[in-house]
Amino acid sequence: MICDICGKKKATVHLTEIVDEQMSEMHLCEECARQKSSQMEQQFGIADLLAGLADTPKSASLKDNDKSPLQCARCHLPYEDFRKFGRLGCGECYTSFKDHLSGLLRKIHGSNKYLGKIPPAFKEKLTASSGEAPTAASALADGLEDLKQQLQSAIAAEDFERAAIIRDKIRNMEQK
Repeated sequence: MICDICGKKKATVHLTEIVDEQMSEMHLCEECARQKSSQMEQQFGIADLLAGLADTPKSASLKDNDKSPLQCARCHLPYEDFRKFGRLGCGECYTSFKDHLSGLLRKIHGSNKYLGKIPPAFKEKLTASSGEAPTAASALADGLEDLKQQLQSAIAAEDFERAAIIRDKIRNMEQK
């Protein structure tokens, strides 16, 4: 497929654009896509996107009776600057702006809690036993406990080859 803009190079980027409820597809080479991206960034930046997502009734207007503007305790970044530029100043900003960021994080990530990544085998096993999705830490701990029990039973049965394999699995999990 050839680039829709320059008509010379192979199209490697496929862009779907919706303007005034009209959808159009564009097939672009890397160079034309880069130019199009910079044009779009000028019209609509990431800060605008985050500010738009953050405009919930809870965060759109800070409390009227609050005379001092909300700001980070560590870096002193005002919340209004975050809304304007779309960037936090430090890790403490998450705590300082917690009430205002929770809705935004939920919109972006689908949740405002980090649940971690869980190996599929552990996730299936733990979800089946408890009925709810576990956190990565609990899945890892449960998996380690299970392996340690298997190790003890292999030692008791004097199956030392199996015990060595299980021991190596335990070491690998503990290193992770």
